[in-house]
Amino acid sequence: MSDTNEWPEIGEFLVCSISTVKQNGVYVDLDGYPGREGFIFIGEVASGWVKNIRSIVREGQRVVAKVIKVKKEKKSVELSIKSVSDERRRDTLQRWKNRQRAGQLLRIVGERSGWDEAKIGDMNSELTETFGSLYAAFEETAIENDALKNEGFKGDWTSVFIEIAIENIIPEFVNIRAVADIQIHGSEGIEVIRKALSAAEDCASKEDEVEVSAYYDGAPEYRIELKAPDWEIAESHWDQVEAAISEHISADVGKVEISRQ
Repeated sequence: MSDTNEWPEIGEFLVCSISTVKQNGVYVDLDGYPGREGFIFIGEVASGWVKNIRSIVREGQRVVAKVIKVKKEKKSVELSIKSVSDERRRDTLQRWKNRQRAGQLLRIVGERSGWDEAKIGDMNSELTETFGSLYAAFEETAIENDALKNEGFKGDWTSVFIEIAIENIIPEFVNIRAVADIQIHGSEGIEVIRKALSAAEDCASKEDEVEVSAYYDGAPEYRIELKAPDWEIAESHWDQVEAAISEHISADVGKVEISRQ
């Protein structure tokens, strides 16, 4: 759903709040479309025959519904609850919760940064346009602290945003990226580097859900990426990665400088 759209699209899944229950169906308010009301006919409330609609839905209840008809000239939207699978319902509700949570967090960032309502709205739009959603902006920042900087965002507020993201968003995984500048003395340089990078990748752990990958970016630079479920595990395994590389490239063999990005 785009913030600029006035009407939902057919096939779109929405979180709706039931405002009125009638004998032939229910009226709902559409999340994300202020002022728009939808209607769910009794036949679309549940599969099978519905004897008493109030035994299934109630006023004030939040439901997930699929848009099946949009009649702009009549300013009406028809929806279906029974067409929503359990998986789709869970996914839609989670995205809705993420959107609500992200809005609350941005308001905290705004309060700490001295923004007014207009500024908060502008930043919401800018971050959503850049990252795809406001929640994605917080999530990517929690995973990669330089996410805002990499997208060209500047200002004191970015440090507040990073702090709020790290404190409140639990990402599915976090990343550590680094560049290893490796220079080897002698003719066996390629083999020494291969063993060093293989040792780094061996620091991966299925038990801790840690992945380590090494890439050739063009001598003497080699890119190393570590993926882990949280920062504590990531930092612990990253220490192992640096130790493994240093062990294979001692001073008498060459030198290595590892710079985290």
